[in-house]
Amino acid sequence: MITKVDRNQKRKKRHLRVRKKVFGTAERPRLNVFRSSKNIYAQLIDDVAGHTVASASTLDPEFKELGIYGGNVEAARKVGELIAKRAIEKGYKKVVFDRAGYLYHGRVKALAEGAREGGLEF
Repeated sequence: MITKVDRNQKRKKRHLRVRKKVFGTAERPRLNVFRSSKNIYAQLIDDVAGHTVASASTLDPEFKELGIYGGNVEAARKVGELIAKRAIEKGYKKVVFDRAGYLYHGRVKALAEGAREGGLEF
């Protein structure tokens, strides 16, 4: 039986493997996703400077006004649209998607599709 700790350790190994190839620059930042059981978070990161350019999550005040539970696919899509809106406001149109070792399925996929609908290209 696979325990929760083992599952997260496997995810972290996948994430390190992916991070060897995925790198964000000032022109094309990395769109990083973190998923917890109750919330989902997205960050635009410039790895060259080591700065977070923009972020969005289900804990943001704008999102709380919608009154949607943060741990489902609908919420992930809204967070994707929100991060896309904030990225475009700061002048970023193209990004590199970093799924952080999570499978491209469910909430992670919904966030990516929401960001694409919002106008980001990756």
